Amino acid sequence: MRFERLTDTRDERYNAARALYAVSFPYHEQRGDEAQAAALASADYRFELIYDGDEFAGLMLCWEAEDFIYVEHFCTVPELRGRGIGAAALALLAQSGKKIILEIDPPVDEISRRRKNFYERAGFAENPFAHVHPPYHAGFPGHPLVVMSCPRALTDAEYRAFDGYLKNVVMKDVKI
Repeated sequence: MRFERLTDTRDERYNAARALYAVSFPYHEQRGDEAQAAALASADYRFELIYDGDEFAGLMLCWEAEDFIYVEHFCTVPELRGRGIGAAALALLAQSGKKIILEIDPPVDEISRRRKNFYERAGFAENPFAHVHPPYHAGFPGHPLVVMSCPRALTDAEYRAFDGYLKNVVMKDVKI
């Protein structure tokens, strides 16, 4: 298992990565092309391709702040799900030694409950903060999400730092 950082939309692997991104997330949770290109120019942004051996297995799109890593988008190739790739990728990311923060849909149906259980098995804790992710596109409201963090729940101050980073750094190039 390894990550390979993609830094340019002209990279020959970008289109395959973008296609996986498009089928893995609903439109309202996706960066537009212009916002994705702007994110790639940020030193904090990591557009990581996940490889299992020589096989492209998924994406880990994250932001590395001083005190934490925020996983904005994470997915595996649908045909490869259930092979432990997601857990291995999270374990590889955890080797950074930083807190890892991500968001999930509220666990209200079978799929969202399974996703929450997956992250809990990987060492993530649910946080109690009422959290709304800002919109990626005009005409869409922000969407309420559950904040998960590893290796433990966040303090109030840590959550506020994350929320400020999300609004002022991660979403700064999203024009709505």
